[in-house]
Amino acid sequence: MRLNWQDKTFNYPKTLIVGFGFLGISIVWPIFNQFIPIFLQAGNPAFVGRTDVAGFGLAPSLALFIMTWDNLINVFVQPWVGARSDRTWNRFGRRKGWLLLGVPIALVGFVLIPLAQTAVAIAVYILITNIGMALFRSPTVAWLGDLFQPNDRSKANGIINLMGGIGGLLAFFGGGYLFNAYGRVAPFVGGAVVLLAAAVVAVLAVREPRQLAVDIPAEDAGILANLRDVWQSSNKSGLFVLLGILFWFMAFNALEAGLSSFAVFSLGLSPGTASIYAGSITIAFILTAVPAGLLGSKIGRRQTIQIGLIGLTILFALGYLIIQNTATFVAILVLSGIFWAFVNVNSLPLVYDYGDESRIGAYTGLYYFSSQLAAVLGPTLGGGLVDLLNDEYRWLWLFGVLFMALAWLVMRQVKQQ
Repeated sequence: MRLNWQDKTFNYPKTLIVGFGFLGISIVWPIFNQFIPIFLQAGNPAFVGRTDVAGFGLAPSLALFIMTWDNLINVFVQPWVGARSDRTWNRFGRRKGWLLLGVPIALVGFVLIPLAQTAVAIAVYILITNIGMALFRSPTVAWLGDLFQPNDRSKANGIINLMGGIGGLLAFFGGGYLFNAYGRVAPFVGGAVVLLAAAVVAVLAVREPRQLAVDIPAEDAGILANLRDVWQSSNKSGLFVLLGILFWFMAFNALEAGLSSFAVFSLGLSPGTASIYAGSITIAFILTAVPAGLLGSKIGRRQTIQIGLIGLTILFALGYLIIQNTATFVAILVLSGIFWAFVNVNSLPLVYDYGDESRIGAYTGLYYFSSQLAAVLGPTLGGGLVDLLNDEYRWLWLFGVLFMALAWLVMRQVKQQ
């Protein structure tokens, strides 16, 4: 079947193919977030006897700060790359050249991480991985704006996130199995193989339009100028959307970065088993991603996000109060995955709603500016909180409650389109 990439009607096969790019991105970060914090902290006297994994004995605050390096890089690199890709065109297309540049760099760093023999070495390999991922993430995600009509973007993003969820599922369950069966290197090699395969499918199968529906500005205004445009706009809804994204990703990323540590150091699970159980949130996300996109198209993205934020605020409070074993852990994660789909699937399309159709890459960069700044602040502040409160990771659930509630308050200021 030949796909018509310029077709104005919604095309499900086309959407699935676009989703392969996000699948590749999504398999890396769960493996990264599940195992690297354990490698960094194992050997710390505070956690003696809680795991037999060899590690570097770092404090939670330093370990979770290192986990934010990718986000610190992304705060500056991804907005620039996204805007730059708007004006890129070569024989590969508008966005594909960035995949061809970034994926090999990311693969090299990612495979070397579990082989590191010193804390300095693992930090260098993490940095290489981060730089590679930053070079192709925004351009890949910008396909949502390039290839789909505004009214179809929540639906399309639901399907694309479903593909990303499949990548996450492979990472959690496959990574957990590979770790338990073959050791610390296996999840990283498996993830690298899937990333490479997904990138090949996306590069070969996606057909980018040479001419977009709107004229692209000749010059890149830059991230500061783009932020200033949002700040100075008479309609402050775009600013509130970016602020909401900052808050809800601070909550979610702090928990995501500390989830394996909570499971291992507070609940006593092995790292491989913790990864498998953490996959339950991804299963729920996969099952809810498409309905969340459809709901966003039906009742509005803003309302759907608000429903998700209320649910997550309540669930994170319950997580702090009731998680004492694997049953309650999995139950909270499953329900959180459902409400997180309501928020996450509709986030980027909402940014486009209050943005500029002629600068899809630039506004994708603004989305990542907020989300990646959050992914620096969330784990760093959350790790500091854990340090202050006797190395107890349970406090991250209350940290999540605070910032999900703030995000809900901010979203109430966003005007309906």
